[in-house]
Amino acid sequence: MKTLTVGLGDRSYPIYIGDGVMTAARLKAHIAGKQVMIVTNETVAPLYLEKLTAQLEGFEVDVTQLHDGEQYKNLTAIDQVIDHLLTQRHNRSTTLIALGGGVVGDITGFAASCYQRGVNFIQVPTTLLSQVDSSVGGKTGVNHRHGKNMIGAFYQPQAVVIDTSTLQTLPPRELSAGLAEVVKYGLIDDIEFLDWLENNADALIAAEPSALIHAIEASCACKARVVEDDETEQGRRAILNLGHTFGHAIEGYMQYKQWLHGEAVAVGMVMAVAMSVRCGYLQQGDVERVSNLLSRMNLPVRPPVAMTPDDFMQYMAVDKKNVGGSLRLVLLQAMGDAIVTDKFDADALVKTLVEYTTH
Repeated sequence: MKTLTVGLGDRSYPIYIGDGVMTAARLKAHIAGKQVMIVTNETVAPLYLEKLTAQLEGFEVDVTQLHDGEQYKNLTAIDQVIDHLLTQRHNRSTTLIALGGGVVGDITGFAASCYQRGVNFIQVPTTLLSQVDSSVGGKTGVNHRHGKNMIGAFYQPQAVVIDTSTLQTLPPRELSAGLAEVVKYGLIDDIEFLDWLENNADALIAAEPSALIHAIEASCACKARVVEDDETEQGRRAILNLGHTFGHAIEGYMQYKQWLHGEAVAVGMVMAVAMSVRCGYLQQGDVERVSNLLSRMNLPVRPPVAMTPDDFMQYMAVDKKNVGGSLRLVLLQAMGDAIVTDKFDADALVKTLVEYTTH
């Protein structure tokens, strides 16, 4: 087992990584009261709910089961969780446990931040994407029809329990989607990790346990460093959104259906690298390098055929990183070195959008 710490003073918490780390002793150490509400979904519950509840003997355990899918990450789901908490009379010492992927984790964390002005929660992520990204850092929230993740709160968990055995049941497409976020860490902060990913792409796609554990640990360590520097995204933390401004536009255009988050981010990262070339930071060969790596991981590198530059701009205009009406992008000033900026040539953005929407 690997153990990392997200150092945030009195909000610090551990990240446990390894096969079989979802144990009674580890969970109980982070549950304050007797009441527990497990929030999961219809896909994960048949696989891991019984295993989790078996570790919670002696607690009063309730379960809320959500629909599976990004399109259900909304205020209706929050209402479902809070309604269940109230009808089952959960008090302020209750602990919510998020058992599932990023959607479950975001909904659970936001519900925990709201219920009785804040109760504890634990992340037990079961997808690679949630293990390397959304379960760490305290970003919680839901989507709105006008924008992704526009309603939410920064609210840290008590612990993140990453049981890598759950990846054994992960569909190949979901595994690839998670690898997009793994590649992101190499691009924004760790060029040596990017080299390692290129050398171990085949092992990762084959879901070799040792390769996955190393990738998860390196990704979580990078995210922890960034979050410790900027918990509420006042500056540097926004580099974690490399590719997300373009990617969120794709997700919004697709109404959060058909495309997985990691697939949209993969395309977004290629577009961000291409934009970085137009801004004079990178070379064209860097675009090919990133595209080749993502393609090896069975990820798309171009947006949906029907999308237009205007479609992109409609959704990018409401991106959370925008300040004072100015669009801000995460770009690479070098491979492994990201910046957040609104100082870019608008014509370069238009040319990038045209390039990637011309088929």
